[in-house]
Amino acid sequence: MTYKPQLKIPATYMRGGTSKGVFFRLLDLPTAAQSAGVFRDKLMQRVIGSPDPYAKQTDGMGGATSSTSKIVIISPSSQPDHDVDYLFGQIAIDKDVVDWSGNCGNLSAAVGPFAISNGFIAKDKIPQNGTLTVKIWQANIQKTIIAHVPIVDGKVQELGDFELDGVTFPAAEIQLEFVDPADDADDDGKGLFPTGNVVDELDVPEEWVAGGKLQATLINAGIPTIFVDAKSMGYSGIELQDDINSDPKALIRFESLRAIGAVKMGLIKDLTEAANRQHTPKIAIVAPPQDYIASSGKPIKATQLDLLVRAMSMGKLHHAMMGTAAVAIGTAASIPGTLVNIAAGGSERSTVCFGHPSGSLTVGAEAKFIEGQWQVTKAIMSRSARVLMEGWVRVPE
Repeated sequence: MTYKPQLKIPATYMRGGTSKGVFFRLLDLPTAAQSAGVFRDKLMQRVIGSPDPYAKQTDGMGGATSSTSKIVIISPSSQPDHDVDYLFGQIAIDKDVVDWSGNCGNLSAAVGPFAISNGFIAKDKIPQNGTLTVKIWQANIQKTIIAHVPIVDGKVQELGDFELDGVTFPAAEIQLEFVDPADDADDDGKGLFPTGNVVDELDVPEEWVAGGKLQATLINAGIPTIFVDAKSMGYSGIELQDDINSDPKALIRFESLRAIGAVKMGLIKDLTEAANRQHTPKIAIVAPPQDYIASSGKPIKATQLDLLVRAMSMGKLHHAMMGTAAVAIGTAASIPGTLVNIAAGGSERSTVCFGHPSGSLTVGAEAKFIEGQWQVTKAIMSRSARVLMEGWVRVPE
């Protein structure tokens, strides 16, 4: 029996924030993969090495974590006054699922540098030295992201002294602005809070919580997110990955709660649909600040922080913090009465510093109460990005 040679597709392997992914130019993909559909999904899964029942992704580019099982497709922008369209795909590791329902805030930091280095930005717009603003259309969620990319000698500056907890080595700082990050308001004008409430009660099994009622803040900003009080779930808020990921019962409970919240938010119609929508919504626990030791061994002092947050991604506790979830945290922290704001002390704020398993992160958000509802104009945070490898990825046809 004869086999066709592997497909050879131009690609770039990049780190953005605390994530890694394979970046493609849309027109470099096989014709059948240049539009959404089964062929594109199967191709991207094969690039990453999924679905893999061993959950190792040995036969692909994935790193066997939600943070490293990602792909990005970049194309000239379909929107006026934007530079590129950015499409993100979250590849499930051991399941036959490609989730296109949300953005990756961490990889958003790599989109500007990729666009500059791959000819999407006119050369006469690139300064010899300074900062270049790249306007990105996030195609999954139909939102604008503005990246401020440092330029040295006419090229993207990748190395620098900016340190990001969750990333071992320093690099150049890239500031990101997530413009109007809240979900578009529906007919009832409740886009940011899909239920219209800053705190809801979720019906849960009584063995989880006495009385079967659990308070939660459900918010659509950056990415749909469910926030619950850590103590109500039996946690302190200083947990590291093994504390939760080694507990199968805890993982099942978090996933079940995520599904319950997703129905309440109107993202799915019934609990069974959550299995095919793993990327969104996210679920996170929040708590007031306290001292702890980060996963790197670095001591984190309560005096450095406004609150603690631990977030789940693709069914596991994230090793640091998803960029889009950070937008949700910053937004919720700025709005009085949310569980995030309460955990942070309940005061009005435009920035918040929160502790996560790898350290801490500061994010800013501008929230205003206008005509009876909360609106967020933008959220701001700093990340970094770097090319790890470029050339071609090979895929069995």
